[in-house]
Amino acid sequence: MGLPFHSRSISSMAVLWATFFFLALATSAVVNADDARTVYEVLQEHDFPIGLLPGGVTSYELDESTGKFTVHLNSSCSYKIDSYELKYKSTIEGVIAKDKLSKLSGIQVKVLILWLSIAEVIRDVDELQFSVGITSADFPVRNFDECPACGCGFDCKDVNLRKIISSSSSY
Repeated sequence: MGLPFHSRSISSMAVLWATFFFLALATSAVVNADDARTVYEVLQEHDFPIGLLPGGVTSYELDESTGKFTVHLNSSCSYKIDSYELKYKSTIEGVIAKDKLSKLSGIQVKVLILWLSIAEVIRDVDELQFSVGITSADFPVRNFDECPACGCGFDCKDVNLRKIISSSSSY
């Protein structure tokens, strides 16, 4: 009678250890801001410029296996670029892959009088194509070499402040 109980204990232990192993494996695919890479480095690893995100990122999560990400800013953010006004919510989500950001939420652009959500960004050589679903606009990649600052975007009066924000943003 002792043997069946012992076998059951060993099988239960094996199942328990297997569960812990797979849980550890699944959670190891999620990259947190505590890791060595910054969110800006993650953008660059996927062939995007750092200027797609403003300064002020406080943390991010990335599931390496699916590309799903969440970026947290210290608050919502808005600024103007040429004739466009952009708004970032304090939480931005989407999926990142080489040359493609998709299923984006938390970023809007004002076109004329309408606020439209940017759903996708695709890199095509030296151009970035921003899609709002029904239409898109292309911009040179070089326009996004620096991180914009909330409030003033790329047109901050203090250019050094914008460069500090770009280089000191650790997430």
